[in-house]
Amino acid sequence: MKKVRIVASFFTFKSRSPAGDFPSAVDRFKQLESFVAVATLGSLSAAARAEGVAPAMMGRRVDALEARLGVKLLVRSTRRLSLTAEGRSLLQDGQRILRDLEETESLISQGSTRPSGRLRISAPAGFGRRHVAPLLPAFSTSHPDLSITLDLNDRLVDLIEERFDCAVRIGDLVDSSLIGIRLADNRRVVVASPEYLSHYGRPRTPADLARHNCLSFGPQGNQSRGWLFRIDGQVVAQRVTGDLECSDGSVLHEWTLAGCGLAWRSMWEIEQDLQQGRLLTVLDEYAAPPNGIYAILPERKHMPLRVRAFVDWLRRAYAREGYWQGS
Repeated sequence: MKKVRIVASFFTFKSRSPAGDFPSAVDRFKQLESFVAVATLGSLSAAARAEGVAPAMMGRRVDALEARLGVKLLVRSTRRLSLTAEGRSLLQDGQRILRDLEETESLISQGSTRPSGRLRISAPAGFGRRHVAPLLPAFSTSHPDLSITLDLNDRLVDLIEERFDCAVRIGDLVDSSLIGIRLADNRRVVVASPEYLSHYGRPRTPADLARHNCLSFGPQGNQSRGWLFRIDGQVVAQRVTGDLECSDGSVLHEWTLAGCGLAWRSMWEIEQDLQQGRLLTVLDEYAAPPNGIYAILPERKHMPLRVRAFVDWLRRAYAREGYWQGS
C-alpha cells in the first residue's frame, strides 16, 4: 500500500500556480511525465517525437511545471539541455513515481484478460528485423487494445531510464539487476563461402584461424574477447585478425557471402545460406555451447500483462518446429 499512497499523494496535493488556478490531476501527470521524458532523452524534440506531439507542447508542459513549483528545473540553450540541482532531484523522484504508478496499474490489470496500453520494445537491429518485427502484426491483431513501439538499435538501452517494457538481447546476461527470460538457444558457427574455402583451404583447428582472414566486429563489438570454441572440454576464446571489421552484423554477413573471409555468425542469420550452399561451416567439432536469446525486463515484482503476452508470443513462435530453418 505504501507505493499506492506515494503515487496518490502526487496527484491529490494541491498547490496554487502563480496564476491562481489549480491544475487538474491529468495536467500534473502530463507535466511530470513530460519533464521526465525531456530530462531522460536529452531534448524537447526527442521527447516530443517519442510521444508524437510538437516540441512546443513539451516546452509548455515543462514551463508550467516550473511555474507551479517556483523553481528552475532545466537550463536550455540552443545547443544543449542540462538539469539544475532541483531538476536532478525531481527526475529521480519523478521516475520512481511513474514506475510506481505503472506497477500499480499492472497489479490491477492482472485481473484483466485483455492486455492493454502501450508496449515499448527494444531489439538488436538485425535480429529485430528478422525475428521480432515480422511477428508483431499478428500479435497486434490478437491484442487490439495494445499500442506497440519497436525500437531497433544495437545499443544496449537502459530499460528503466528510457522506460522500455522489454528488450530482446542475445548473449550472456551481465546486469544482475535485470530479469532475463530465455526465449531460445543461439548457436554460433564459423562459416565461409565455398569460393573462399576453395582458394584458401579449410581451417582444421581454431589455431589455424591465425592463417585466415577473419571478419569481425572489432574491439568495440561483443566478440572483443575472441571467437569461442570448446577445446578439451573447456570453452576458450580464440583471438582472430583480419583486414575488414564492421560493427554492423549485416555487413559482415554480406562480406562473408562475397568470399572476403571467415566469420563467426549466429544460426538465426545464416541458416538459409547453409541450406542453399551459399555458406559452409568449418570447425564444427569445436563449436562452443549455445548462448541464449533473452527477453530482458526491468526488475519488478509483477510483470504487466502486456509484457507477459508479448514474451509468451515470442517463445511460442521460436519454439515452432522449423521456425529457424525457415527464417
